[in-house]
Amino acid sequence: MTLAAALGAGALHAAEPATLLVVGDSLSAEYGLRRGTGWVALLEKRLAEQKLPVKVVNASISGDTTSGGRSRLAPLLAQHRPTHVAIELGANDALRGLPLAMTEDNLSRMTEAAQQAGARVLLVGIQLPPNYGADYGARFAALYEQVARRHKAAVVPFLLKGVADAPDAERLFQADRIHPTEQAQPTILENVWPELRKLLQADTGKAMPPGERKP
Repeated sequence: MTLAAALGAGALHAAEPATLLVVGDSLSAEYGLRRGTGWVALLEKRLAEQKLPVKVVNASISGDTTSGGRSRLAPLLAQHRPTHVAIELGANDALRGLPLAMTEDNLSRMTEAAQQAGARVLLVGIQLPPNYGADYGARFAALYEQVARRHKAAVVPFLLKGVADAPDAERLFQADRIHPTEQAQPTILENVWPELRKLLQADTGKAMPPGERKP
């Protein structure tokens, strides 16, 4: 660890513990996986290993849509008082053929509500398979960056980068070809970690350890 990183870790350790609320669907709820092997659980382990006092609350529910997340958010904010909120929703909206305008509005309202509650927001995007059509897929993927820009929130454009678009993608998915395997979870964490680290760093003004991936 560099000196700057060590100082950053010390600064966060001395501060009040942060709380990260993850509001997602089955991609964050360990669907089909052994408990403790999903990307959110791996994130908790990383924070603990780096002695960063960030409490993680995983409020993800398999099958949830942006409408469901929006309806659940207010009580979650009141109960947990998070300093950071990661919103990973939208895939089930597309699977159900819900209007893009509805998905965008729900994501926007959730982001706004979390920010008004004093939390920094990370939007975690998803992209659709080619069979949805190039135009629909492009407009869906763009929703996340549009909402992030509008509210000055952080964004991960594609949660499954390096998984769904990998040359050997089939081996990284469960039999349903929708949900990633345990083997894919470290890659998913690496997609989220850089932007999340920036949000946590913004609260300390110091550099934070970059992560655990080997060069």
